[in-house]
Amino acid sequence: MKIGLVTDSLGHLSLDELLETVANLEIKTLEFGCGGWSSAPHLNLDALLENEAERANFMAKIRAYGLEISALNCSGNQLAPGEQGKNHDQVVRKTMQLARLMDVRRIVMMSGLPGGPGDQYPNWIITAWPPEVHEILRYQWEDVAIPYWRDLANHARDNGIEKICVEQHATQLVYNTETMLRLRDAVGELVGVNFDPSHALWMGGDPLRAIRYLRGAIYHVHAKDTRVDPHNTEINTRLETKTNDRVVDRSWNYVTLGYGHSELWWRDFVIQLRQNGYNDVLSIEHEDNSLPPLAGVEKSVSLLRNVI
Repeated sequence: MKIGLVTDSLGHLSLDELLETVANLEIKTLEFGCGGWSSAPHLNLDALLENEAERANFMAKIRAYGLEISALNCSGNQLAPGEQGKNHDQVVRKTMQLARLMDVRRIVMMSGLPGGPGDQYPNWIITAWPPEVHEILRYQWEDVAIPYWRDLANHARDNGIEKICVEQHATQLVYNTETMLRLRDAVGELVGVNFDPSHALWMGGDPLRAIRYLRGAIYHVHAKDTRVDPHNTEINTRLETKTNDRVVDRSWNYVTLGYGHSELWWRDFVIQLRQNGYNDVLSIEHEDNSLPPLAGVEKSVSLLRNVI
């Protein structure tokens, strides 16, 4: 296993500061945000696509610190109705083109979430009632998502992409094991999982069990923890709409590794991954509003170094 980092975790640093910091922490790989929901703080997608000298300089800086790129991340909602979906789709396709030019073979992204027929906004269906939701789901999968993804898979192959790593995330069509396998069955083995346990943890799932069901389909891993607040959850359930900065009021929060689940749990996480065929990067994603980014990354590196 190798310790990696989602570079947005230290988005307040310049590229040069980032590279020096992660090298000092003995992090081995970087996952660069390229747009979509990322502000892409460490690269300019269009400039790198258009300018060979820019790309060469970018890659030379990374190699000078003994680092490598684990994946390019273009997470967003490319299936959203209207301009957002069109804009995010362009980021996805440009990211794949940049990956080819930089000899990167993995893309991390979301499945996307359409609206229903005629909707202006995405619509996340997570209940079986009222009855019309079944027609919305059918439309989202069969009329929008599967045709889009089959076309995107062809674009990915044309650009030498070997693994599209889809994160199972709330407010996305793919948000759990079952929906992940449905997309993979429809599109093929080019599509696998960017396995991030933090989302299943707040939704009530058990990532340690899910790993076994996803054997052979785990292509990349995010190391991110979740703490469920028992008091707030008992009163309001785990469904949560309060903004992430309202840490004390929320039913759950993304936290630094070890602050939601113990080192023993994370040791079991790594063991389960290894036993089920994954022996690659654990890409730290810091989204803890209770700790400064660098402090959270340092603590996460320390925990992963122990459990690995």
